[in-house]
Amino acid sequence: MKIAIVILNWNGKALLERFLPSVVANSNEADIYLADNASTDDSVAYVKNAFPEVKIIVNKENGGYAKGYNDALKHVDADLFCLLNNDVEVTENWLDPIINQFNQDQNTAIVQPKLLDLNQKDHFEYAGAAGGFIDKFGYPYCRGRIFNAIEKDEGQYNDTCSIFWASGACLFIRSDFFKELKGFDEAFFAHFEEIDLCWRIKNLGKEVTYVGASTIYHLGGGTLKNTNPKKTYLNFRNSLFALTKNSAGMLLPKILLRLLLDGVAGIQFILLMKPQHTVAIIKAHLNYYYHLSRMLEKRDQPSKIEKYWQTKSIVWSHFVNRKKKFNRL
Repeated sequence: MKIAIVILNWNGKALLERFLPSVVANSNEADIYLADNASTDDSVAYVKNAFPEVKIIVNKENGGYAKGYNDALKHVDADLFCLLNNDVEVTENWLDPIINQFNQDQNTAIVQPKLLDLNQKDHFEYAGAAGGFIDKFGYPYCRGRIFNAIEKDEGQYNDTCSIFWASGACLFIRSDFFKELKGFDEAFFAHFEEIDLCWRIKNLGKEVTYVGASTIYHLGGGTLKNTNPKKTYLNFRNSLFALTKNSAGMLLPKILLRLLLDGVAGIQFILLMKPQHTVAIIKAHLNYYYHLSRMLEKRDQPSKIEKYWQTKSIVWSHFVNRKKKFNRL
């Protein structure tokens, strides 16, 4: 099985200096690519000089995560694509369990390893933890992370299991399926595009799988930190995009309830003295309504999953019922 690890980069020379050595040292089974999103720093020159074995693809513009990968992967020949952030430290033999899963189950289309926090290595990392799920209203959460409640890794998620979405920080996908679905939806630009892709994979009847025997460490926030209002804007808007495109059944009640729930989130940001995030939520909804007809046109998947949530409302489960861990849902 031919594997290509493709690291998307934009002005991340410092991150590449820190993290690329571990990828090169521990990934002998794969070809490694740098997909550069028109950086203006010395990222490309550094990789050329320090790691001549790494193949370089230079995109014409910074199209974000979605377009960046779509453009770059057109130039990559492999059976498996590994989409890897430039702020990830991998471990020895990390690829073996992933390869075994793809070989053992031909219905597996996407795989995610265990994501731990580089700065607190005995805890899960926010971006993907031990595999992702969403609730009925499109809010994402993970095994090992519900909102900002992060679990300690005590071996509770060392299993292999079906999940709903895999983190874009490290996502393995069969290249045939990536091409069949025409890659990421570039309307997302960044954030939630991997959830949309996994949802479309699920709608094809294929599996998204978490493999806990493979471990990586993610720094997180390399491009946009959780405190950045732009990240709030993209997450709220793009979750509405994905819900509109992919969910089964009546859409209007879900959107009306999302409007209410997002309004509550906006009020909470005001109480936390973060009004810029409230403004970001308002802008996210306005942009969503502007693009609504376009998203409705994309509700054309061959099948829809009628029930895709572990809990109907993660907001209610977490904030009202005070459930902080996935295994209590």
